[in-house]
Amino acid sequence: MSPRVFEILKDILSGFNSSHRERAASLTGVEVRELENIFALLLLGSFIGLPAPPSFLAVELLPFMEREIGVLNARAGDAGDMLAELCGTLGID
Repeated sequence: MSPRVFEILKDILSGFNSSHRERAASLTGVEVRELENIFALLLLGSFIGLPAPPSFLAVELLPFMEREIGVLNARAGDAGDMLAELCGTLGID
C-alpha cells in the first residue's frame, strides 16, 4: 500500500476518535449538570419536602453553593423532559 492510503486511513480514524471524544464530553457535561442539581436538591430538600441534612450543615454550605443554586434555578425554569434530553445527547431518535 502506498503512504497516501495510510494517510487517508489515519484521517478517517482521527475523525472517529474526535467524534467519540465529543460525544463523551457532552455526556459528561450532562452528567455533571444532573449531579449538581441532585446535590442542591439533597442539601436544600426541605424546601420541597424531602428529608434533608441538619439545617446548620445546609446553612454552613450555603455560601459555597452559589453555582449549584444557579443550576437548580435554571433547571426549575426550563424543567423539560430529562429523558428526552438524555436521548438527544445519546443520539437516540
